[in-house]
Amino acid sequence: MISESNSLTEIRTKIFSGQTSCETLAREYLQKIKDHQDLNAFLEVFEEETLLRAKEIDSKIQSGKAGKLAGLFIGIKDNICYKGHKVTAASKILQNFESVYHSTVVDKLLAEDAIIIGRLNCDEFAMGASNENSAFGAVKNFADTSRVSGGSSGGPAVAVQAGMCHASLGSDTGGSIRQPASFCGLWGFKPSYGVVSRYGLIAYASSFDQIGPLTKSADDMALLMEIISGKDDYDATMLEECPDCFLEQGESGKKLSFAVFNECIQSEGIAPEVKECTLAVIETLKKQGHTVNYIDFPLINYLVPTYYALSTAEASSNLSRFNGLLYGYRSPNSNDLDSMFKKTRSEGFGKEVKRRIMLGTYMLTSEKVDAFYTKALKVRRLIKEFTDNVFEQNNFILTPTTSTPAFKIGEKSKDPLSMYLADIFTVHANLAGIPAISIPISKTKEGLPFGMQLMAAQGQDPELIKTAASFFQSCKQN
Repeated sequence: MISESNSLTEIRTKIFSGQTSCETLAREYLQKIKDHQDLNAFLEVFEEETLLRAKEIDSKIQSGKAGKLAGLFIGIKDNICYKGHKVTAASKILQNFESVYHSTVVDKLLAEDAIIIGRLNCDEFAMGASNENSAFGAVKNFADTSRVSGGSSGGPAVAVQAGMCHASLGSDTGGSIRQPASFCGLWGFKPSYGVVSRYGLIAYASSFDQIGPLTKSADDMALLMEIISGKDDYDATMLEECPDCFLEQGESGKKLSFAVFNECIQSEGIAPEVKECTLAVIETLKKQGHTVNYIDFPLINYLVPTYYALSTAEASSNLSRFNGLLYGYRSPNSNDLDSMFKKTRSEGFGKEVKRRIMLGTYMLTSEKVDAFYTKALKVRRLIKEFTDNVFEQNNFILTPTTSTPAFKIGEKSKDPLSMYLADIFTVHANLAGIPAISIPISKTKEGLPFGMQLMAAQGQDPELIKTAASFFQSCKQN
């Protein structure tokens, strides 16, 4: 089937040569979605719209007016606004809410003739590392349906993993693109903070959130980043100079320097096969003439606490708007304004979201704000300074994306601390505002995928993707 092609270039070649059509591809993808309903990746499929748009794009191709993404069928996470379509952040509190505007990334996709095939399941308000927190049920990993997909962008990952769409857009607040990409054997990219507009993304933690792609290949990732990145007047947090050269060829044969944190390699929680693969990758890099510097990361134990202190505080503020007054769910059991607010939020939000709102509210109280929130801001600055110093001596930082492959559904759901620690290798990039990529590097003996992570200095997004592609090829050859 054409839809199983690993790159959009292959698909476009077959479409433009007349071997297939967008309409034929649309029917293939829609059938796969029906075949894999049990994975629970899609919350809504835009079936009629997909077929109509496919015919429209076929006409554009025939007239020579098709955009760069003609032939691309893409799913979007259910926290990205698409005008005239529902967007619920996988939460009961936004049930039946319909967006009245396009997010910037959706505008850019549509302008280049991408076909958005549906909205994808995720952890409620993007809060989770397993996609078990969705109000609409857990997303199952296609490699082993007894295991989690990863979160919070589990639906976007599994939709691509199972071939239900060619690529997807997710959001990454503390690893929510890279972790499911690792668990599902995909490429997952978190851009530098301020490279992709957040306009139209339902906020979880505004100083951390970034939209990014999940794909089958580095080439598709570079192409999507070329399209969705760039300044946006609707987002004041964008970088002054956004990288815009994702499709340029990188310099081949250049010797690079990789930093490896001793604490990551020596971590007791890292699975033996993940550790073995990491060490093998390091040896491959050395044989190729690259430099690998082992360094200590004295702040590593503060990454997760700092992330959760700040992100929950921001979530408490961002989610205060969801109260049943203007849109979304409103409790039928209320009898006055006060009870409406209390009952709506108690009934509308899920357990994990309520936990994080309460944690964040506690940290922002006048009695605790200096002890927790203000102190966490100071630690975040120290993490940023340390990271910048690492990049003065190294081109990239190399770590596993996750310490283990996908765990069993239900295995960590009763232990929030254990679940939070699943983000140990990914939150660093969000705290420092730097780009990070998960590369599908290997599988366990049981056939469970896991990834390797590369991080680069802020704004070095194109160089990171190009190096990751070269890195992937060289490791596969060895």
